[in-house]
Amino acid sequence: MESGKKCRWILGIITIGLSIMTGCGGGKLEQTEEKMEDIEVETLTNDTMKEPQNTVEDNPWQIEGYELLWQDEFEGNMLDTSIWNYELREPGWTNNELQEYTASEENVFVRDGKLVLKAIKTIDENGNDYYTSGKITTQNKKDFMYGKVSVSAKAPEGQGLWPAIWMMPTDESYYGQWPKCGEIDIMEVLGNEVNTAYGTIHYGEPHAEQQGKWVLTEGTFADDFHEYSVEWEPGEMRFYIDGNLYHTVNDWFSAVAGEDDKPYPAPFNQTFFVQLNLAVGGNWPGNPDETTNFEKAEFEVDYVRVYQKSEYDMNVTKPQQELRQPTEDGNYIYNGDFAESEDLSDDMNWHFLLAQNGEGSAEIKDGQLVITSLQEGDVDYSVQLVQAKLPMIKGNKYRISFDAYASQDRDIVICVSAPTAGWIRYFPDTTVTLSTEWQTYDFEFEMEEKDDPNGRLEFNLGHRGSTADVYLKNVRVEQM
Repeated sequence: MESGKKCRWILGIITIGLSIMTGCGGGKLEQTEEKMEDIEVETLTNDTMKEPQNTVEDNPWQIEGYELLWQDEFEGNMLDTSIWNYELREPGWTNNELQEYTASEENVFVRDGKLVLKAIKTIDENGNDYYTSGKITTQNKKDFMYGKVSVSAKAPEGQGLWPAIWMMPTDESYYGQWPKCGEIDIMEVLGNEVNTAYGTIHYGEPHAEQQGKWVLTEGTFADDFHEYSVEWEPGEMRFYIDGNLYHTVNDWFSAVAGEDDKPYPAPFNQTFFVQLNLAVGGNWPGNPDETTNFEKAEFEVDYVRVYQKSEYDMNVTKPQQELRQPTEDGNYIYNGDFAESEDLSDDMNWHFLLAQNGEGSAEIKDGQLVITSLQEGDVDYSVQLVQAKLPMIKGNKYRISFDAYASQDRDIVICVSAPTAGWIRYFPDTTVTLSTEWQTYDFEFEMEEKDDPNGRLEFNLGHRGSTADVYLKNVRVEQM
């Protein structure tokens, strides 16, 4: 289509004659260099679009500005296989998850107008715990490009339970295997933290991600049904929970290592499909324990509704990266001298964090920051001080410096991480031994990865065998 024109969108379903692919990250397709070199953004041509199908009129589920593309209200007594596929997977297929995904009616069924994905714990022939669960997809049945997806669901509660509503591209190989192909996570809830829901996109090489979260002030996502939505447009995605906008992204990329980025908005300019699943265990939630009640391990879905606008403006450009400017003396750390007594619980400048059984507090006073640990926690970031939004530019050299001491001799770990680029390290995790006297510490490094406006300086005090207080002042990150 001509550049700058708007394309008239279908009200029916974009149908693509593709063979069934596996989910991204677990696929076995090989991507040839020749195919990647020939890639053009052609998924948006008239060849991939069909004539309008049935128009939805006076639909009670209609929303302003959109036409209903397809829906499932789960009103029957069994899964509608004209919409959904069962995805069968062995344990450990991805993310070190424990479950086997089956097509059993015990794991996937419709009850009282709700889809139920149920995780079941049994004992295998060797006497070990064995888990089964359900995963369904719309791949090659209800694929679409751009629109609004709304899902009403109720999450299960329990350590190691991990429900998800997410989207993957129909043709995973078009831009390359995960994460180059892209992924849209509309909802993820950890069963041990059911007051918090996450919306995330994954993309790029190296792996990059942008994640937002919504925390309930009352109740949990396991108490009742909540509506999780994403509005996916050519140059922006907006994530909602119960109509509340909590996460907006408009800057992403797809690339093969060592090559230029594919034309924006790749990889999110191709058809995707919807997936629903309930995982057990895995890298993020951790495994179930004795507190997990599998009698109630059910992920319930009331409806899935997908809408499209009648037209989308395809003439989008990638936003210019806004790089944080240093202070007048060249320091990229704001309030590095701790002259201001700021709120350490927000995301402005310094941020103090606790995780995984870490306990403690932090305070700015008398031109220094004091971190008091009550419990060291299970990981290095259990007690953590960070400052984000540090511009890291490929090829530049940087110096980190700070003054520090502790109430007793102890270690801390520092690094410059990449929270939106797969948590890779621009400056590696480095152990620093503190004494009871002020000392100045100085480190230099060269940025070797893709430009990133969101590097993060970290001071990690957790899981170091000590809860001794740590004192900091004169923190600097400067370009050499």
